[in-house]
Amino acid sequence: MPVPHFTRGGAVAATGAALALLLSACGQDSTPLSDRQQDVRSSDTNVKMTDCASQCTGELDGARYSIKLPVRWNGTLLLYSHGYRFAAPAPPSFDPVDTDAQVSSTDTDGTGSDPLSESLLEAGYALAGSSYKSNGWAAADGVKAGEDLRAQFVKLVGTPKRTYLWGDSLGGLVTQLLAEKHPEWVDGAAPMCGVLAGPNYNFDAALDVAFAVKALIDPQLKLTGYTDQQDASANWQHASEAVQKAAADVAGGGTAKVMFIASLVDAPTATTTYDGHDLPSQVKARVEALLTALAFGTSGRYELEQRVGGNPSNNTEADYPGRIDDAEASLIGTVGGKVDTLQQQLEAAPRITADPTARSAFDELGDPTGKLTVPTVTMHTQQDPLVLVQNETVFAARARAEQRGDKLVQFYIAPPKTYSETEKAPYGAGHCRFSDGQRLGLVNVLDGWVRRSIYPSPAGSAVLIGEGIDPVYQPGPWPGEQSS
Repeated sequence: MPVPHFTRGGAVAATGAALALLLSACGQDSTPLSDRQQDVRSSDTNVKMTDCASQCTGELDGARYSIKLPVRWNGTLLLYSHGYRFAAPAPPSFDPVDTDAQVSSTDTDGTGSDPLSESLLEAGYALAGSSYKSNGWAAADGVKAGEDLRAQFVKLVGTPKRTYLWGDSLGGLVTQLLAEKHPEWVDGAAPMCGVLAGPNYNFDAALDVAFAVKALIDPQLKLTGYTDQQDASANWQHASEAVQKAAADVAGGGTAKVMFIASLVDAPTATTTYDGHDLPSQVKARVEALLTALAFGTSGRYELEQRVGGNPSNNTEADYPGRIDDAEASLIGTVGGKVDTLQQQLEAAPRITADPTARSAFDELGDPTGKLTVPTVTMHTQQDPLVLVQNETVFAARARAEQRGDKLVQFYIAPPKTYSETEKAPYGAGHCRFSDGQRLGLVNVLDGWVRRSIYPSPAGSAVLIGEGIDPVYQPGPWPGEQSS
């Protein structure tokens, strides 16, 4: 569920010395390997393939696709799923609608000419990715596009010895849904900044933001039932102006209201632009985070309600007072706010009830179960203003409940302590804000786990992921839930 194209933005082959720093491979098993296991573990670096030539690009069931082949193929197909794309120009950037294929996180047009794609191709990986049949919350379309593209690759190029799935944001969700659905051909998965708590968790959080903004700052804000895309965008525009005006009004209590609303959803204190090194920077960061959430609570919600036939989001049982801890209350008090007063105002506002049919339909578009069947390595920025890092907490709990925690490793990327507003965060703060090196390292880590049984502990993997990885960090519970 990324903001428009926030997901766009060294050789990839790991050295033996680097891999040696990871935990050693599992002991030898006397059980004979199946043909597939032998293929997966193959060390062949020059696998036979057919050049798909002019058919390397095309369209499948309304989705444009692109396949990029290396000079020498290592037998691995990296199948990429892109992030959320608005169905119409929408805030905050109002970029034109994008329907291009995309073969990696930083590929903009399916050509694979970006440095990340070129490094992967040089290392021998075959790359494939596509658009989806529709834009918006197109998770089901993304799964279908991935299935179709993998079948097309087999038809045109050959059967991979192994297939790894990876994707950003909504594409991280698509990655996980594909992995759960197709253990017969998926060998490893790497969801990045993924919506892994599922759709209703995340849009309920977007509703929390919009609800509080309406109750405390912008009474005109419409929460659901937009008449058209223009209506949704207009609501975002006046809410954006109201939030920014409030944030600058310290004496009038507006700053405190912004900090209070941000605390309800554990909005990050740093973003791509603002490092949060002092209180003014934290306020700016939280304004940016709230406006990002509002973009999906308006324009994104309009598209979603058309897709599922009504409003799927609900806050009737939200315990908003219970979400403000002592440290947050103290900070709100520092900027002149009275938490009790703000809570009373919020509690007086009428709650929003979901359409049960729409809510069920939203879940049916794709919600991870945690039934992991292949090695899965996730990566998330610690300071994500859109897809909260707590998505990883929910996902890990599901995997544990299914007794599949042994197949899940989660990496968290911390931003530098300071960075300028002009240069921005190189990684760790912002939605899907990773360096090329971190993404390449993630592929290496997954490959080592799948092919060599090298378990990728966060501490042991630091040499491959590089700077920014925080091996001891753990996100807290989802806003409003107790830690499990």
